[in-house]
Amino acid sequence: MRATAGLTACLFCLLLASCVGLGEAPAPSASGSSAVPGPQNDKDASRGQLWLIPSPQSGLLMRATLFRPSGSGPFPLAVVNHGSDQIAANRARMSMPAFESLTAWLVAHGYAVLLPLRPGHGETGGRYLEDQGPCQRAQYVRSGEATADSIAAAINFMVGQPFIKPNGVLVIGNSAGGWGALALASRNPPNVSAIVNISGGRGGRNLGRANSNCSPGRLVAAAGKFGRTARVPTLWLYAENDSYFPPDLSRKMEAAYSAAGGKVEYVLLTPITAEGHSLLDASPPSWIAPLERFLARYS
Repeated sequence: MRATAGLTACLFCLLLASCVGLGEAPAPSASGSSAVPGPQNDKDASRGQLWLIPSPQSGLLMRATLFRPSGSGPFPLAVVNHGSDQIAANRARMSMPAFESLTAWLVAHGYAVLLPLRPGHGETGGRYLEDQGPCQRAQYVRSGEATADSIAAAINFMVGQPFIKPNGVLVIGNSAGGWGALALASRNPPNVSAIVNISGGRGGRNLGRANSNCSPGRLVAAAGKFGRTARVPTLWLYAENDSYFPPDLSRKMEAAYSAAGGKVEYVLLTPITAEGHSLLDASPPSWIAPLERFLARYS
């Protein structure tokens, strides 16, 4: 098991070693419009690069890291989406998402992997579009839809690139990114073949308390609303010791989503050594086996 984790880590190190430098984002022009989106260094277009891609916020480009397998493609696209935080200072300090093990695994399986940093987070900056509002009146549908808007913008731009296949897109989201991926599923984007929600949700650990959600009933109802129109296959992965979205809550979310018509495979994984909400960073990665089975059917 340690050897598997070490191999994954080594693969990611090799990917990073072959990356071009992450250049600075171009400054806006005098008219207020930003430079043309695309890679910020084209010395080695076959490896990891910093890209600037359109966002839902006018005039703002999202910073994103792109990793590609060897060769010219076209490759299927995987878009991996980070979590969020209701505290502005925490969002401002957010670094570029990496998800080393998952990224390495996806590249090894032939995917071009894009990891965007959404508006209101880290160096992308801009307005925070995903605010869920006051706890007891949390607008979980609205916040999920805003996240989905950023994911959709990234997909729409990348599938226009010559080295990306126009169809068969895989969307993976962690925490709030997983919640946004479920909101995207409700739209049934025609070029998306599968969606993976890892530890997804909003409003977890209210006031820092474990197993306490702002408005769990509203979260479950929002999952049902997404499920009413979603027909894209989805995989939901949670750890038993997730204190943000514990098993009783994630099961209720899944039940509401599937009862409304959503297509979902729910997998509750055994507790990990760390906080269960960090499932995607666990070593060894317990998410590999269910993800492989799922993609064998739907990729």
